[in-house]
Order: sequence, then C-alpha cells, then structure tokens
Amino acid sequence: MEFYLSPVTSLKIFSYLDAFSLLQAAQVNKDWNAIASSDILWKKLCVKRWLFCEDVTPQLLGTETWKQFFVYQTWQEHTKSRAKPEDFTYNEIYVEPHVGLGFYKVEETETYLFWFESPLNCLVFKYCWGFLAGIRGYACYLSGRGLTRNRQDKSVVCILSSLAKISTWDIHEGVMTWVSPEQPTYIKMLTTLPEMHIAVTVDIQKTIKLWDCHSTEPLSTNRLLFPCESLKAIFTKDGPIVLAGDTDGDLYIFGIPDLHLISKVHVFQYGINQLYCSPQRKWVFVSNKHTNILPKSYSLQVYFLSSLLRTSEFSTPVSTILSFSLCQGVCWTPRREDRITLMARHGPKQVTKFATFDMKLEEIGNQLTVNGHLVASFSVEGYEGRPEWMGVSDKNVIVCSTVFSLLLFSMDGYILHRVPYYPVQILRLWVDPVNVIVTFIDGSLDVYAWEERSLLLRKCYQLPNWRCQKQQYANTKTLCDNVSIIRMMSTGPTSNYLMAYTLNIFS
Repeated sequence: MEFYLSPVTSLKIFSYLDAFSLLQAAQVNKDWNAIASSDILWKKLCVKRWLFCEDVTPQLLGTETWKQFFVYQTWQEHTKSRAKPEDFTYNEIYVEPHVGLGFYKVEETETYLFWFESPLNCLVFKYCWGFLAGIRGYACYLSGRGLTRNRQDKSVVCILSSLAKISTWDIHEGVMTWVSPEQPTYIKMLTTLPEMHIAVTVDIQKTIKLWDCHSTEPLSTNRLLFPCESLKAIFTKDGPIVLAGDTDGDLYIFGIPDLHLISKVHVFQYGINQLYCSPQRKWVFVSNKHTNILPKSYSLQVYFLSSLLRTSEFSTPVSTILSFSLCQGVCWTPRREDRITLMARHGPKQVTKFATFDMKLEEIGNQLTVNGHLVASFSVEGYEGRPEWMGVSDKNVIVCSTVFSLLLFSMDGYILHRVPYYPVQILRLWVDPVNVIVTFIDGSLDVYAWEERSLLLRKCYQLPNWRCQKQQYANTKTLCDNVSIIRMMSTGPTSNYLMAYTLNIFS
C-alpha cells in the first residue's frame, strides 16, 4: 500500500529534521528533493546556527539559496577545523608606537594626567580618572563575527592603531585599507558592527563616534555625561544599536546610524563594567564591580532588551537581579536564547563556583516581569590552580582553564574531560560555538573543535609562536573567524602588533 503525503504535510514533517537528514531525504525522489530543498527549511537551520541570517537574504551572503549557504558555510567551518599548521600563513601588523605627550581633563576637576614615553615619567595627580597608557590594544573583526560571505571575501580587522586613530586591515594581504584622521583626543574603546561594516569608538572626553570605515569623517557623534566603561554594538530586530555603560551606572542605548538616544536607565550606584547580549539579542546582562570598597561589591542585572528599545510600549524597563555574588565570568549559551552561565570565586581558598540560570518572561496580571531560574550549580576544587577563563557550548558543556589545565564539565558539575598542560601555562581561552582556542604564555595556540555528536572537544592542531620571542604580552583576547585567528600583542610599554594566522585555502 502506498501512502501519499501532501506537500504541506511533508514540509511540516521535514521541519523536524536536521541538515544531514534533509540531505538524505532529498535523494529519495524528485518530490522529496523539492520539499527537502525548500528555503523555508534551510533558512530555519541557518538562523539556528548563525543568528545574523535572520535579517539578510542568501543573495547578500553570496549564494542563490539557503541550502547552498548552509552547505558552503558548514564546509568552511570543517575545513578550518581539519587544517594543519602548514596550511596557515603568519602575518604581523605593526601599529604606531604610543609615544608622546598627552593630557586630558578629569570630569568636574582640574586634574590632568601627563604621559610620556617611559611609564616612569608619568605624573599622575590626585583623583586621576585613569592611566593613559592602558588605553590601547583593541582589535575587532569588521568582516563578520566569524563568517565570511563567500569564497572571495577575506578577513578584515579594525584596530586601534594609535592613541588617536583607528584603521582597517586586510589581514590576508597584510595591507591597510583605511585609516581615520588623527582625533583631537585619545580613543578609549573600540567595537564593531560587522553586519553593517561599521566601527564605534569612544574617547576620553566621553564622545561616541560612528565610522563607516571609508570616509574621513564620522557618520555621527554623541556624548555621554560620564566616562564610558563598556561599549557594544549589536544588530537587533528593532534595528542596529549601540549600548554604552558609564562610570555613574547609567546604561545608554543609541540608534544607528545617527546615534540618537533611544533610552537611558540608571542601573547601578557605580559604573557598568560589563555588557553581554544574548545570542538572539533578547536579553542584555550588565554588571558592576566597585573595587574601592572592601570587600569588593558586585551587582548583576538582566534586562529584557525590547523594554529598553520600545519605550512607548513599556512604561519602565523590565529586568531582574541575579543572586550570584563575586561574579568573575559570564557566558550566554550559544544557539539558546535564555540560558546564561556565571562563574565566581568564594571564601579564603577562592573556591570557584558555576551557576546556570534560565531567564523567563512571566506575566502577572497586566505586568510583565523577568525571573532568573537557577537550573544548576556546582563548585570546582582539587585541580592545579583555580579556573581563570570559561565558556559554554550549545550542548551545555562548560569549558574552563586553570593555569595548567583545560577542564570540561557538564552543567551540573560532572567532569567530562581534563587536558593537563603542566609546565606550559595557559594565558587565555577563546570559546565560540565552533572552536575553543587555548592561548599559552609562550605565544603558541592550541585549536580545538566541538564534536558534533558528543559533548567533548577534538584537538585540531597547534599554531606555534613563529616570532619566537619570549618577552611579549597579549593585550586582548584571541579572536577568530572561519579563515583566520588574530591576537593583539605587546613587546613593551609602547610597542604593539597584531598577530594574524590566515588559512591559505581561502586566499
């Protein structure tokens, strides 16, 4: 007996299949091939895996259909994971030395900071707001958060190339593609919005500037009331925005491209040190750490982002406070909108604790509220050193690094794997939905990939320190996309350069 399923019914059934199963179903016959190749099904898979796909077309991404994009993009990821060290080209991009005489006025005081070539020549007067030599070393991808659009595209990076200029670089060729004019005051922070090829800076005079990385003048500017402590540009369903947290505990949201003020909310008594947006931009996590009070005080709050963007619909922002003291690390679960994992240290022995919360919108009467429900927690003891860096996979696996070990835990604390590295010291850890990159103090990198059908990591390769110079320091975390790995380094107080490993197969 033959069974006939209508195209609508077949489409509904196929919507529950993963990519591998859809590809198998497409080989049954012509009818199944047509249904299993539907853009509706493949866009759903693309959005789940790469969230930015929700707001673009496959043509903008360099393909005719969503199925083509999914297949090619997955091939790109797998190609990098299966590469060998000899498949990479190493480049160094040098930035201008941060040398010279500078000064700035501290808010509401007559205090000035002078900065010379040698740190010993720094004259810091009482009540000084910051140390100028620390305002350096920013590097951000401008070509996409880990994704190139087609085979011809290459990684483009925006860097803070001096204290008063930013520039963009094609790191495959090692050439500069654009540089801003020197600004009248020093740039303090840099972030990018790769979806629009836009960079955002904030200087020590609290001025935010939006750059298209083509023109000599910024697209727009605005100004904060107090110095900026955190900066983030994101693409939301309501449009692109810039989030900024200042030293007075205020959270600003500006619209792009004109940087008009959408909303401003007073979050903390002290400054907002960190901003973390959830994968689909539904939530924004903000925290502060007041270091001038002993013991140090921490505050954690999660906002429903729509309540900050749609001020006409919400009389007050919708948020909740998370009960988790002494927070040191934060990570939203990839490809899962509402789950966040926090890391903290407690007690005289600095025992590390992890806690995972699910954020939920709940309606009581006509009032919309947010609650953070604790779903799992555990403590880590008995390993060489305490965890310093952490991340989470989309399968709820927590990966963290001590000085000498890489550790994998389930969400409830079951140890899944341990990779010892003694006597080599781990400096930093980069975790994304595809890769885990371990940065060592000697400048080398270990690259891992998340296994698709297990909870573990697969060791891919090690990239050596081709410079072979021991006296160097990582200014910022290691970053990567599908075709390159970058890291801003320093060999001294004023010498900075960008290390770039690029995959030859995409050149």
